Amino acid sequence: MKVLLIGGTGTISTAITRQLAETEHEVYLLNRGNRNHDLPANIKFIEADINDEAEAAEKLEGMSFDCVCEFIGFVTSQVERDYRLFKDKTKQYIYISSASAYHKPVKDYCDIRIHQLEILQNRTGKQRIVLGHISKQM
Repeated sequence: MKVLLIGGTGTISTAITRQLAETEHEVYLLNRGNRNHDLPANIKFIEADINDEAEAAEKLEGMSFDCVCEFIGFVTSQVERDYRLFKDKTKQYIYISSASAYHKPVKDYCDIRIHQLEILQNRTGKQRIVLGHISKQM
């Protein structure tokens, strides 16, 4: 499978990047290239700032992926940007949310649903749940 991780070098995504690199999957990272130096040699890099949509679109020209995973989307406009960039380039888009991390203590580890917004006190957690809901509708 050809997998693109947006980011891929953060707290959660680095472990996933390394684990995927140990499989037969073809792994690509789209990021600014600031923290790629310690990653496995079989990873392919697309160096671009995802927030510069024109630059990202240019670097992604002619490419397609079986799966795109978003680790760094925090506001609605970023997930909408991903939709524009990847709607014709992937078979599956996965939005990775850390929303449950913003509710302490964690009540359970089940899928966070949109109706749970009222239990979260942190604005970032609320944003990430809304984004998860939006990405499910894409």
